[in-house]
Amino acid sequence: MEIDRNNLPDDPAVLQAMVADLLLELDAKECKLLRVLHQLEKLLRWRYSPKRERIDENQMFLFAVGLVGTDQDTPSAPAAPSREKRKTKGHGRQRLPEHLERRQAIYDLPAEERQCPHCREALRPIGQEVSERLEYVPASLYVLEEICRKYGCPKGCTVLTAQKPMQPIEKGLPGPGLLAHVAVSKYADHQPLHRQEQMLKRHGVTLSRKTLCDWMRRSADLLAPLFEAMKRETLRSKVVQTDDTPVGVLDPGLTRTRTGRIWTYVGDDEHPYTVYDYTLNRNRDGPEAFLEDCSGFLQADAYSGYDQLYKDPDRDVTEVACWAHTRRKFYDAQSSDLMRSMVLLAYIRLLYDVERDARDRGLDSQGRIELRQTRSLPILRDIETYLKREQPNVLPKSPKGQAIAYALGNWQALARYCQDGALEIDNNGAERSLRGVALGRKNWLYFGSDNGGRTAAILTSFITTCKRLRIDPFAYLRDILARISAHKQTRLAELLPDKWQEARSAPSP
Repeated sequence: MEIDRNNLPDDPAVLQAMVADLLLELDAKECKLLRVLHQLEKLLRWRYSPKRERIDENQMFLFAVGLVGTDQDTPSAPAAPSREKRKTKGHGRQRLPEHLERRQAIYDLPAEERQCPHCREALRPIGQEVSERLEYVPASLYVLEEICRKYGCPKGCTVLTAQKPMQPIEKGLPGPGLLAHVAVSKYADHQPLHRQEQMLKRHGVTLSRKTLCDWMRRSADLLAPLFEAMKRETLRSKVVQTDDTPVGVLDPGLTRTRTGRIWTYVGDDEHPYTVYDYTLNRNRDGPEAFLEDCSGFLQADAYSGYDQLYKDPDRDVTEVACWAHTRRKFYDAQSSDLMRSMVLLAYIRLLYDVERDARDRGLDSQGRIELRQTRSLPILRDIETYLKREQPNVLPKSPKGQAIAYALGNWQALARYCQDGALEIDNNGAERSLRGVALGRKNWLYFGSDNGGRTAAILTSFITTCKRLRIDPFAYLRDILARISAHKQTRLAELLPDKWQEARSAPSP
């Protein structure tokens, strides 16, 4: 209703209707303002505040404050377990690794100083002082001349030539060590190819980034069968954690980059692999196709693209939700409802205290499930009671209302980790595996094409798995690229990172 300030009506009914309309408009603007302020605070927190979602120990008192005055009995809040102060490693210089080459520099007294200044008697050696200093020798390139000797029959019947081993790129310039170095530099150390181009030029070798990019593509094609074997092993895990992150992709038909996705799939301890997949978008077709042979527990965020996997009885995939994602929503809701948010954050802190206690005590799967049944389940029941009681008291579309709806809507999946000791409380393992991608895209910025995304997914899978197993990714890739061309396809599993590590560490017969 339009209002003319200079000609207000005299009818009380009309005035009441005008006031009601104004109040509705005011409420709508206030809700919009709160949403904008909430988004602004999230952006400022993301830009300037620590990323760790941790609350102060002194805020635990909000258990009592948040529950005072209710018509329900106060839920029992278990006390956080007391933890002894961990012993930290002492400061000071550590001994340099024994496997490093030792080169000696011997310093001696000049001949004229080897006499006693008092009695002029000749000095005799009585020992030495040894100190160590760490020095650096720049990386170097060398040319490997491959000489194949030829033998011929004196009568001219036969000519035989020695055969050289199969190369990663047949008739190509790079050896397996150079290919491994470029791959590790880009996907582990996040050095874009144009930087590597300049670094190689300092060694006197001119190689264009286009050439380096083609080498990475052909290396990924060579490793693709081994990647598929690692994927199959990963999907045999009892628990698979997954997450995704956006990446920019060049598109010749657009004036700017478009958004692709990198998905991570983290296997359990029995299948210690981390594999990645690239898709053009975030549609559910990508994870559905990748997880076609997956059965067991799938731990992820509440992305709706996974829902069909959980509903399909033939897939036998059980959903496990993530408490870190749930905690983040309550953490972000502090700006609109500090009290209720802090109560939930304190509750969630108790859940994580149980997990930390289990980790400090080194409990196995059975010990973890027993500890969770004893200590975590009562906390979960208290959280559910509190959420159901407070839900009617908050606006559904407010940050707090959305956080409560998210938690209750996924409650069964959130509580499922207490049913099996092999499950984790959160999906942080998958999120950690995406840190390298997030750091890398700040350096190489985008993929040059969809094929570049596939190349990155394959090579990053091997490099991240090596890091997980504490294997030097350069040593692994150099050896695998040198051998895989001549390796039997039926025995590819022998080249998987964990099997390769076992073979290298096994005593020679």
